Amino acid sequence: MPMPRSLWNGTIAFGLVRVPVKLHSATESKRIAFKERHALDGAAIEHRRVCAKERKEVPYEEIVKGYEVASGEYVVLSKEELAIADGAQARVIDVDHFVAEEEIDPIFYERAYYLSPGRLGEEAYRVMHAALLRTGRVGIGRFVFHNKEHLAAVRALEDAIVMQTMRFADEIVSDSQLDVPRAAKKATKLELDTAQLLIDQLDAKYEPDRYQDRYRDEVMALIERKARGEAIEPPERALLTREADLLDVLKQSIEQHGARKRRGSRSNAGKRPPSKPSAGEPSASKPTKAKRTAKRGGG
Repeated sequence: MPMPRSLWNGTIAFGLVRVPVKLHSATESKRIAFKERHALDGAAIEHRRVCAKERKEVPYEEIVKGYEVASGEYVVLSKEELAIADGAQARVIDVDHFVAEEEIDPIFYERAYYLSPGRLGEEAYRVMHAALLRTGRVGIGRFVFHNKEHLAAVRALEDAIVMQTMRFADEIVSDSQLDVPRAAKKATKLELDTAQLLIDQLDAKYEPDRYQDRYRDEVMALIERKARGEAIEPPERALLTREADLLDVLKQSIEQHGARKRRGSRSNAGKRPPSKPSAGEPSASKPTKAKRTAKRGGG
């Protein structure tokens, strides 16, 4: 599979070390691509950039950015002038500190990018990757991308370095600003114990492939049904849990999950175990000695 096109080329800098890198997107959107249509005749909707003064369409190359400094008064900046603000660090991920990963609250993370070695940077990249893996540390720095300075976390995955853009502290809304009403009474010990029992029942190891975008699948199924001329009926809304019913609902959830688990156990019990290999035949589940040696040598 070919390497995805790089979005940005530059260097990671820490101390006097400079590591040439390329930036690649680590995620891709799976959103359903809807297009706007006119409800009355189904025609396509067009969005055009129109000058408010001349009332005519403006080509993209004639559009600049303006900042309002007073009512109706703007300072206009061209792309070239904005590029000056990038300064000498325009192509540098400047790492200030290395911190423990568990110290970073996930609320600060934004988008993820892969970093691959840039031209003549393979050796330095390999050393940095190995050092990040050994220490378990995350480099915190900043860089300019798309006319904005970003805070960034640089860390090692098993085979590559990944960088995640981060929000600055003043971009996080404090939960103290939320209008959360105080509970009229504290949760009872029975309620807490029952809720904890349900949480313990649902405890599992995080496996990303277990979670799929069911909403996207439902929308695609709805589109296919409507394309066949079927009538679309809205589903019934789930009722909210009343405070007086909370304990009963928790108990019902535990019983329901327990019954589902028992059904799964009975289903698995009915499956025949895999047959054992005959004498002299190597097991399919265990690599032979030759394969294990090759694997160590190739690592």
